[in-house]
Amino acid sequence: MNFYSFARTVVSIVLKPLYRIETRGTEHFPKDGSVLLCTNHIDNLDPPVVGITAPRPIYFMAKAELFKRPWSKKLMENIQAFPVKRGLSDREALRTGLKYLKEGKVVGLFPEGTRNLTGEVGKGLAGAGFFALRSNALVVPCAIIGPYKPFKKLIVVYGKPIDFTEMRENKISAEAATEIIMSEIRKLVDEHKN
Repeated sequence: MNFYSFARTVVSIVLKPLYRIETRGTEHFPKDGSVLLCTNHIDNLDPPVVGITAPRPIYFMAKAELFKRPWSKKLMENIQAFPVKRGLSDREALRTGLKYLKEGKVVGLFPEGTRNLTGEVGKGLAGAGFFALRSNALVVPCAIIGPYKPFKKLIVVYGKPIDFTEMRENKISAEAATEIIMSEIRKLVDEHKN
């Protein structure tokens, strides 16, 4: 068992009963091939929660600050995260994400860029659209419906994959592609809350 699988098992044992996590829509998740997983962001626990509910291992884009200390850098690398400098166009992070997608892996990101504490789905950054248009990945929208309260139900919903082939051919902008993704996440929240 590698460290990712071990960490996933341990985190699952702790978080699933604590937040009574209910997962919906995993049947939509492609069993193979590259996937760009785009999720709303409501809490610091979102990455591990998505990590334990998604059917496949995820390579998460994570804020560069988490890679500054040697022990946290090692942990981030062991759980397949790679750094992104927030607020900048981080070419290295974009290259790394595209490399994983070309290899047929699942790349996870939170298009809002930071936690949205209102419970509403905010505006997404163009990076999500960039990956959707520059790769052949299917985009899976995901909604986390909280709030995180011990022993109250937390819902994680995986939506149907969005195929960007036609939009790539029509050369839509990264911003427009991101807005398509965010609107799908909003729909999932509206359909599944309560």
